[in-house]
Amino acid sequence: MAHLFRDLSLGHSKRETTPPAPPLTAMPTTNEAAADLASPLGELASQLSLSELRLTAYEIFVAACRTSSGKPLTFIPNSDSPGHHHSPSSPGLQRSLTSTAASKVKKAFGLKSPSGSASKKSPGSGSGSGTGKPRRPLTVGELMRSQMGVSEAMDSRVRRALLRIAAAQVGRRIESVVVPLELLQQLKLSDFIDQQEYDAWQKRTLKVLEAGLLLHPRLPLDKSYSAAQRLRQVIQGALDRPIETGKNNESMQVLRSAVMALASRSDGSLHESCHWSDGFPLNLRLYEMLLEACFDANDETAIIEEVDELMEHIKKTWGILGMNQMFHNICFTWVLFHRFVATGQVEMDLLYMADSQLAEVAKDAKTTKDPEYSKILSSTLSSILGWAEKRLLAYHDTFDGGNIDTMQAIVSLGVAAAKILVEDISNEYRRRRKGEVDVARNRIDTYIRSSLRTAFAQLMEKADSSRRASKNQPNPLPVLAILAKDVGDLAINEKEVFSPILKQWHPFAAGVAVATLHACYGNELKQSISGIMELTPDAVLVLRAADKLEKDLVQIAVEDSVDSDDGGKAIIREMPPYEAEAAIANLVKGWIKTRLDRLKEWVDRNLQQEVWNPLGNQEGYAPSAVEVLRILDETLDAYFQLPILMHPALLPDLMVGLDRCLQYYITKAKSGCGSRNTFIPTLPALTRCTMGSKFQGFGKKKEKSPNSQKRNPQIATMNGDNALGISQLCVRINTLQRIWSELDVMEKRIITRLRNSESAHAEDFSNGLVKKFELSPAACVEGIQQLAEAVAYRIVFRDLSHVLWDGLYVGEPSSSRIDLFLQELERNLLIISDTLHERVRTRIITDIMKASFDGFLLVLLAGGPSRAFSRQDSQIIEDDFKSLKDLFWANGDGLPSELIDKFSTAVRGVLPLFRTDTESLIERFRRVTLETYGSSARSRLPLPPTSGRWNPTEPNTLLLPVETKEKKKEKDAALQRHACADGLELLQAGGFGFNIQNCVEPKQCCNQPDSWKITTNGLEFTW
Repeated sequence: MAHLFRDLSLGHSKRETTPPAPPLTAMPTTNEAAADLASPLGELASQLSLSELRLTAYEIFVAACRTSSGKPLTFIPNSDSPGHHHSPSSPGLQRSLTSTAASKVKKAFGLKSPSGSASKKSPGSGSGSGTGKPRRPLTVGELMRSQMGVSEAMDSRVRRALLRIAAAQVGRRIESVVVPLELLQQLKLSDFIDQQEYDAWQKRTLKVLEAGLLLHPRLPLDKSYSAAQRLRQVIQGALDRPIETGKNNESMQVLRSAVMALASRSDGSLHESCHWSDGFPLNLRLYEMLLEACFDANDETAIIEEVDELMEHIKKTWGILGMNQMFHNICFTWVLFHRFVATGQVEMDLLYMADSQLAEVAKDAKTTKDPEYSKILSSTLSSILGWAEKRLLAYHDTFDGGNIDTMQAIVSLGVAAAKILVEDISNEYRRRRKGEVDVARNRIDTYIRSSLRTAFAQLMEKADSSRRASKNQPNPLPVLAILAKDVGDLAINEKEVFSPILKQWHPFAAGVAVATLHACYGNELKQSISGIMELTPDAVLVLRAADKLEKDLVQIAVEDSVDSDDGGKAIIREMPPYEAEAAIANLVKGWIKTRLDRLKEWVDRNLQQEVWNPLGNQEGYAPSAVEVLRILDETLDAYFQLPILMHPALLPDLMVGLDRCLQYYITKAKSGCGSRNTFIPTLPALTRCTMGSKFQGFGKKKEKSPNSQKRNPQIATMNGDNALGISQLCVRINTLQRIWSELDVMEKRIITRLRNSESAHAEDFSNGLVKKFELSPAACVEGIQQLAEAVAYRIVFRDLSHVLWDGLYVGEPSSSRIDLFLQELERNLLIISDTLHERVRTRIITDIMKASFDGFLLVLLAGGPSRAFSRQDSQIIEDDFKSLKDLFWANGDGLPSELIDKFSTAVRGVLPLFRTDTESLIERFRRVTLETYGSSARSRLPLPPTSGRWNPTEPNTLLLPVETKEKKKEKDAALQRHACADGLELLQAGGFGFNIQNCVEPKQCCNQPDSWKITTNGLEFTW
């Protein structure tokens, strides 16, 4: 094969129009983005620079690039080109390098060739450079020299040396030739410009031999191996003094002997080759230099159109470098990826190509068990994955809507690398069932959570900075309220921008994102809530913002998981409720309790100071009532001004509390004022006593009556001025009336406030109970009734007792009539009319009328021994009662006549008894007793005391009007008959328990005393 390198110099004569190649230092350099991207192919132990590695790779390329038939390495595009020399034995080399047809490589990666783009064709191809002369197309050798930045002079030297080597190595395969060694022996000082250039070249060649045979051998090298020691000595000596490369030179012979001994070491393969440059990582770095030549020298982000032909010849170096398709795939993947990073990540085609090439790598990884390949594969994929994850673990900082396509490609690349690393390299994964691990989903899950945590931390800093910037402004927002809004915006952006991309690998990308944000914000919120002890505007703003954020996040999670098997339950379980509403509710309840406690304290304090002065204001009610109503209204205003969304929900709690406070005020306002029963004396056992009887004390010394000890002390405090005491009671009544009337107004105002609340809904108005006071109105009605009766019965039974009990009908009824009582009563009525509110005036006067009627009956029926009536007195009594009714009728200006008639029924029923004779009364008494108690009358003796509800059908009421006045000889004969022995038995049989206590004068007709004092059921009859 003497012609092995014979025609390598074709196209490189002085007549060729190829532009000079750029210097080696002009090759593309990495930018800052790739500065920290260490090569996974391994670091060289030797001090070979990139330019030295590149020149070595070019030498290997030129040596290896020959056809199987040994034809020269040239491409002549067409038959009509000047100087065309067609070689029928190598038809594949006749394709034009300037063809505009799309590259097969690019087609394989789905890339389009830009039409007419000169920058993506080989440099210098096509027409002349402004000379007007057509430039012939480049050969592959010329293209490679230009792409790798090798000078024409250096290229010529290499080609001349290779021709000499070919002549000396006839019949040998290029894989069995140690190219640096042969070049070292063929090139002399005369081939270089000067000694310095030759020395540099020689040192570089020796370093290549050292790297390939000593530092990075394919087979492990024993340090005691003599050939290695000899080679190391020669190289060290050559660094100080260049060696003579003549064939007969001793140093050269030692060098050749050592090199060949080391290069010929075999691993048992039958394939003839010299292992001088196929050790890792030297061979990979050299191959990387060759693959870099596929990029356009004028546009470092573009792959040249002639990549198919160039790649075809680059692969011919596999025999020398110990490469195969698997190593090519991983190296080419790295070169594409590294070029994308190094050129500023602007050419997405490079990333797409790297991703597509990685699919081939994945196939290789599943079929090979080569430990060296696995090591390189793991290192390369780890480097790619590390770079991708550095961006994806904080993808919010790296990507936005403008470069989202880049993110998709990077995610695809990173996930593909991760899957190979985990599924094909990881022993742990192989020990587990593959169904248990979803690599892509796990990686995306990690990216989402990591990036959103980082983004959240940045939002925290931003929110805090915003708060500090606005602290001097009115009503600055709290940090967590600002943060909630920002997190909500982040979630929406995530859903719209990033989740559609990530959803290709994770079905619930948006759900994972919002769950992460939910947890991040929840941690901050939990710390904040733990420090909130009272309801403040800031606290409510934060909790409201948190509640809104949570609802928005949950909604996104639900929408994202709608097609999942569990309906999104797994994601929702990751989002335990903030319970912001519950926290707000608790704070509001605390706020309500504090307000109510203060209101109750205020009620206690102010009622102690309240004097119930009728001159306190024009309308005659207590100033404390005005204040308590004002506080209630202010409390409701403050409640509805709370920036919460649960006014309707918590309004019942507030209403119940205010209702109870108001009820408490009402109860305190009426306490100690007495009632109807406070002023009506407890009746003793019914008696009808003669003057001087031991029962005659009733009505005389009221302070000694059993009931006098039970009167409320507050009543006694008002005895000093009865008019003022009544006025104070009237003020209390006015106060309760005012409160009662204001409750309706307040309830209407609550409805208005509720309608204006942003959280109100139609159903909030369906249940009117939540807006009403329930206890207070009833307490007002009850209080007004109690106080009205207290006023009425106080006037009649206490304030006017001196004219009612001590004056009316004492002695002779005709000389102690009702006129004085009416005068005093009228004076009190005028005071009440001037003091009371008109809405309750009629009510109180009606109660006074009822009390007057009760007092009038009590005088008639239980007036004691100082009063005795004859049937002739009945007219006086009836006339006086008419005068009493007329006082309240007031010639039509007072109470309605039908109202007077209604409450005078009892008196009108009793008055006829006073004109009935004794015998009829006793007979009626006996009959009524039998009708009422029947045969059991005897067992009920003595009869129970009267209830005070006088009725002409009641036994006790019938007995009280019996005449007790001395009537000389006109005593009722019937009573005398009933008093005899037979009569006593008859009365006893009728239920009377008579007891003869004293005999005064015997009576002949019945052999009994003439004067009787008979007691029955506490009623004493004397005649």
